[in-house]
Amino acid sequence: MKKQLLSAVMLCALGLGGCGDDTTPNPGNNTNTGPKYNAADKISTYLEGKTLVMTGNDIPSHPNGYSEDLDLGQGTQCYVLVTMTVAGGDYRVISDLGTLRETSPGVRKCDRTTKSGQSDFTTQTVLIENVREDGSCFDVTYNFGIFKQLGRGQVSQDGKTLKVELYFENQATGSRCADGDVGAPTVIFNKQPFTGNAVQTYTIQ
Repeated sequence: MKKQLLSAVMLCALGLGGCGDDTTPNPGNNTNTGPKYNAADKISTYLEGKTLVMTGNDIPSHPNGYSEDLDLGQGTQCYVLVTMTVAGGDYRVISDLGTLRETSPGVRKCDRTTKSGQSDFTTQTVLIENVREDGSCFDVTYNFGIFKQLGRGQVSQDGKTLKVELYFENQATGSRCADGDVGAPTVIFNKQPFTGNAVQTYTIQ
């Protein structure tokens, strides 16, 4: 079971999500005060052609549920930068990997400033569903073929930020919108209550 877990983690490229509207929000137009990102097609249309970037403090302490300070070999969840590009409905995720440094015997810390490698994955399918009417949450499944990530997401109403909380398939429950908002303490991860932060925050460009 442990070997299966680590092999799944080694395939990880951090998560993805979708969000959007038919048009770019106009900050000067206050006539439309309703939610803009409250349907799957709006989310997908808005993200199409966009670049999404996560770095610095926007990287969570537990990407995909695993501590960034945990040494999992090639699957270590320590990152410097994650860039997602959306084209033709496909999400390409390029992750610049950080460096684990030993701060004391047996204790490691993720260095988010020093790149140690890179991973590059593209989705085969992306499923966005169960979008709330107020646009505050949607369920998302990213299928990369060799692994899947499942969770919940949100696009800010100004269209500038995407948040996604993701876990590998069959490793978490309680991670959908029906269970709570993005980041809510509802997740059971590998059969234990999850107390970390797995919410990835992307700036939409």
